[in-house]
Amino acid sequence: MADDGPVEHGYPHLETVRAAITALYRRLSYTGVRTFATSVAPVDVAFCDTDDLHLGAQRVARELVRHYGLPDARLIVSFREMTHAANVELTAGPEYFVELNDRFRTHRRDIGAALAHEVMHVCLHRLDLSFPGMRDNEILTDTAATYLGAGWLLLDAFRQDGVSSQKLGYLTPEEFGYVLAKRALVFDEDPSTWFTSPQGYEAYVEGLALARRDGRQPPLTAAGWVGRRRYARDRRHVQDHGRLPAGQSQAPYSFTRAGQEPLRVSFPCPTCHQRIRVPVRGRVRARCGLCRTVLECDT
Repeated sequence: MADDGPVEHGYPHLETVRAAITALYRRLSYTGVRTFATSVAPVDVAFCDTDDLHLGAQRVARELVRHYGLPDARLIVSFREMTHAANVELTAGPEYFVELNDRFRTHRRDIGAALAHEVMHVCLHRLDLSFPGMRDNEILTDTAATYLGAGWLLLDAFRQDGVSSQKLGYLTPEEFGYVLAKRALVFDEDPSTWFTSPQGYEAYVEGLALARRDGRQPPLTAAGWVGRRRYARDRRHVQDHGRLPAGQSQAPYSFTRAGQEPLRVSFPCPTCHQRIRVPVRGRVRARCGLCRTVLECDT
């Protein structure tokens, strides 16, 4: 939790974020992800200063438990002085003890954001889904909470003015915006009306631009003229020399050929980021086996 301190911006964790989206589809399946088509509604996690602190926190926790599909889990929420925003004790259940930072006693509208992250820890624990290392596992948790419909609360908790700042979670605001935008494109949502934070909304708009660029990378037919021209040049170079030109190792696509097989191009699915391999033979329609996205390609 950044409190009146510098807030990191940009996309320093983008590779891990994309790996987390892929991991969600692999663990939940396409059908499982689709059960989260409806996000948590603002009215269901609203918390005003006149609400009873503990009863209100329990109500919000129950709503998030319901949203994540954990009907037999019971969260006991308490408050204490601590460095981090919150902490959850992961046990066999069904009871889980969540501690929230004392600052939430007077910042009650952000209790839903803190609980969205902690309840997702419980969800991932039950799914036996984790990444090695604390940092990557926390990025997975933020990504999963956002992609499955509750993490927009974490982005809305990002606020800055001339003298103070607040951010919850391990993702940067732009990364939260990117994951939220990826979800919005899949489920045809418009979360822009939910934001009370102008800074959160701006981060969502920036993340949306990057998410849309994922769907405009060659060899997809939606790629722009510059991308298609670069792709055609790289394809010719591989056909003539057997490898990409020097300096093109960061291209989102790669080419492979095994024995007498035709040349194939590999690229990440713009929805789930699993890599897809298709033959290099002009116009091709491919379907991602993981998220079932149908892709129009010009290979």
